[in-house]
Amino acid sequence: MRVLVVEDDRALGVFLQRGLSMEGHEVEWVADGDSAVERARRWAPDLVVLDLGLPQRDGREVLAVLSEESSRSSILVLTGRGEVEERVRCLNLGADDFLPKPFSFQELTARCRAILRRRERYADPVLRWGDIALDRLRRTVERAGVPVELTGKEFALLESLMLRRGEACSRAGLLEEVWQMAPDTPTNVLDVYVNYLRRKLGGPSGAHTPLIETVRGIGYRMAARPAEVSTPTPISTSHLAAVVNA
Repeated sequence: MRVLVVEDDRALGVFLQRGLSMEGHEVEWVADGDSAVERARRWAPDLVVLDLGLPQRDGREVLAVLSEESSRSSILVLTGRGEVEERVRCLNLGADDFLPKPFSFQELTARCRAILRRRERYADPVLRWGDIALDRLRRTVERAGVPVELTGKEFALLESLMLRRGEACSRAGLLEEVWQMAPDTPTNVLDVYVNYLRRKLGGPSGAHTPLIETVRGIGYRMAARPAEVSTPTPISTSHLAAVVNA
């Protein structure tokens, strides 16, 4: 997931950037309102974590601009202004959620996931990655048109990976999201279930390329779609004959 952190407090901005990066997200941090609008326009983040007290352009103005211009980006307002009137004003301007300072980082990440789940709920119920299709309503999975039988946890794990659209998912985040375990729980259950998925998605003959790859030091992600993997250009027989006879 692409996350744009907009925070003029350098220490907090760096903390959020590092913390969300460790969760497996692609994170950028800017410190003023003008940079926030410019970067959001060029980068199209999935989520904007937005402080209100910003230099150059107030956070509420940034919120109004981003809400009007970008239907893709969700916005979580993070600020020391905790009055009810302020919350209502931000929600009316287009914010998806509001988290007053001081805050818990765990609560922040939980709210981020909840925002994205709500957005995905109104999207196409079928997630697709290469030749794999996961139907979130019927709870079915197919690969190359062939049904794949998954358990409930296998389905939830695959769904979490596919929702990230090829971005790395941290081990801690997957354990919390799929198994509701604390991030520091000593367990290899994630690795076991990733191996289950690899075997099942590979098909009984093993003819398909596995779709889940390990990201060293972070966790796992969906591998490149088959269409995105470069393949050699086929050589016609006439061209081959011309090369041989040259």
